[in-house]
Amino acid sequence: MMDFNLAKKNYLLASLGDEELKRIVTNSEIVSLELGEAIYESGDRIDYAYFPATAVISMLYIMENGSTAEIGIVGNDGMLGISLILGGDSTTSRAVIQGAGDALRLRPADVRAEFSRAGRFQDLLLRYTQALMTQISQTAVCNRLHAVDQ
Repeated sequence: MMDFNLAKKNYLLASLGDEELKRIVTNSEIVSLELGEAIYESGDRIDYAYFPATAVISMLYIMENGSTAEIGIVGNDGMLGISLILGGDSTTSRAVIQGAGDALRLRPADVRAEFSRAGRFQDLLLRYTQALMTQISQTAVCNRLHAVDQ
């Protein structure tokens, strides 16, 4: 039996109604994520969406010369793999565990099936996508205009 308490540590999942949460939890698995572990590489096909409960995931953009820049962070307020609901199957960023912990992971087909029901899950993920885009935009501006010590 899946641990609903762990699922409710992710604010997106905690905001769902009982039926939606039950469907997601039933189709998901709990994974322990280790500090420094890479779960996506740029260009990889996305095998799972991750809903961090206690983990923190850093999204990195890798330049042609190999240097990296952090473009966003996903914690217990979000989902890693947002391109799955936007029509994509791959990622343009590297995802590395910045804070070890647990997450629920869900197969792309299950994410898309629940999203297509056009319920609260869809609404929350669309609003989260807007927040993530804002975070990435702000990070890009700060990376460009501010020195590290600022």
